[in-house]
Amino acid sequence: MGWAIALHGGAGDIPRSLPLERRETREAAIRHCLQIGVDALKAHRSPLDVVEVVVRELENHPHFNAGRGSVLTSNGTVEMEACIMDGNTKRCGAVSGLITVKNPISLARLVMEKTPHIYLGFDGAEAFAREQGVEMVDSTHFITPENIERLKQAKKANRVQLDYTQPIKKVDEIPVSDGDSQIGTVGCVAVDGHGNLATATSTGGFVNKMVGRIGDTPIVGAGTYANNFCAVSATGKGEAIIRGTIARDVAALMEYKGLSLKDAAKYVVEGAPSGTTGLIAVSAKGEVTMPLNTSGMYRACATEDGYTEMAIWPGETCD
Repeated sequence: MGWAIALHGGAGDIPRSLPLERRETREAAIRHCLQIGVDALKAHRSPLDVVEVVVRELENHPHFNAGRGSVLTSNGTVEMEACIMDGNTKRCGAVSGLITVKNPISLARLVMEKTPHIYLGFDGAEAFAREQGVEMVDSTHFITPENIERLKQAKKANRVQLDYTQPIKKVDEIPVSDGDSQIGTVGCVAVDGHGNLATATSTGGFVNKMVGRIGDTPIVGAGTYANNFCAVSATGKGEAIIRGTIARDVAALMEYKGLSLKDAAKYVVEGAPSGTTGLIAVSAKGEVTMPLNTSGMYRACATEDGYTEMAIWPGETCD
């Protein structure tokens, strides 16, 4: 048994022809955040602290679909959501509909620790954030030119877009550079050397989503779940992940069927509709797995015995 950590930057339609310059920024951010998590585990910080600090850093990066880089609703606004959960106690906190909170994951933890509730949303969550004195910014902080362009494309096609949906192109139209902005939901799972587990997930949702839509990320057991067997953070098409109770199913297969972490996660992801689901997970024994049924998922992991991996596509590693 030893510590282990994994993180993701979203799953979706990531072509293998993706230009190197589009990959480098996100790969560098993921490596940086992985190192932050590894250093925190080596410093004997709790897994709950580790997943929060890693996801906070990912939220601050404008090229992921969380925090600063959150995609826009049909009204051109952001509605961010996040969830954090401690495995041993099953304590958890979740938030939705945030428009001015700089780091949603930290507000989710405050919901867990400072209220008798699990889930706060919209005006109530914003009011609680002000009461707690968390850092808040003007909503324009989250409105990036890339995401404005991405919303225009989605509206033109009359569709919502999953993370990494490829830009819409017409024969008589010059493609907009970075119009899709290639961004995704973020998450982190961690276990320490004593088997303590935690998970955290944060997202801006779908491009062009209806105002008020809530995805899988803040729903405990769907996009985010941890108990004393494993910690899971899922990414992909929220509606499919909610229907499949993806994160909880991984834990349930381990608990009730005695499956290994890898076998449980593989079974759940393969059973989900194709092109909808990716996840990262660690077990109390220090195992780690990162399966997906989408064309790609930015992901990375490290374990106490020195193993590290970073990958985007199935069967491929970047390191």
